[in-house]
Amino acid sequence: MKERWTINDIPNLQGKVAVVTGANTGLGKETARALAGKKAVVILAVRNRQKGDFAAEDIRRSNPDAELTVMELDLSSLDSVKAFADAFTAEFEALDLLINNAGVMMPPYSRTADGFELQFGTNHLGHFALTGYLLPLLKAGKDARIVNVSSGAHHWGNLNFDDLNWENREYRKGAAYGDSKIANLYFTYELSRKLKESEIRVLAAHPGWTATDLQRHSGLFSFLNPLFAQKPAMGALPTLRAATDPKAESSEYYGPDGRREIKGYPVKVASNDLSRNPDIAARLWKVSEQLTSVAY
Repeated sequence: MKERWTINDIPNLQGKVAVVTGANTGLGKETARALAGKKAVVILAVRNRQKGDFAAEDIRRSNPDAELTVMELDLSSLDSVKAFADAFTAEFEALDLLINNAGVMMPPYSRTADGFELQFGTNHLGHFALTGYLLPLLKAGKDARIVNVSSGAHHWGNLNFDDLNWENREYRKGAAYGDSKIANLYFTYELSRKLKESEIRVLAAHPGWTATDLQRHSGLFSFLNPLFAQKPAMGALPTLRAATDPKAESSEYYGPDGRREIKGYPVKVASNDLSRNPDIAARLWKVSEQLTSVAY
């Protein structure tokens, strides 16, 4: 019989503080809902304050006692990332859970406020900078964890360090998305190595095929969602297990247990061999510090 880990397996989180990026919709909102349901203080870190307020209202309808704070965070702007980190640090003394969930998926070619290709800049560099700024508070947290949300699309990823921003190649939005998702894994594994002497656990997760607003730029995914996709509450389970299962270890990767990891209950899974290459991870780390001006 297959193991069926659900939100009922999440321990009591009273006293813990959690930041969930992209918590206004989809996976992020369901992650925030579940953590708040277990009594964590949850910060909904969102680009659009109004949508964040709507999400908080929705969560409170099912849980009037939820301790929620909405804060603005635009991961496509390093200035916004710094402003969020400064505001959070002024309000809180420690952070126990950082859920790097937000992202963009296969938009037309565009750039972040700092000139990076949008998917790489938002999905990887924004979270790299955010985590670096919040690391002192994570070190002050109790059994602190960082969970980076990747994707099965990391199998498409193959970073071109000579053209990370797709300035010299024909833009392929699917390949660029894959690059950003394998970057999430390089970041996870390299940060886990760097923090091996600390108590902080660094993990990754992927939601399988989950119907969310993230897919609005992909007509094919949207068309096939009714046949193959699971709902966000199920898609959030791998992230939640990585964030809360007492047995989960640093550098582990969680995803659905179904065929091709498309849907199902969360279990430990394996990312591809390329994502485990420590030399590429170290190179990406160095480049990321240079591009963001955030040194760990």
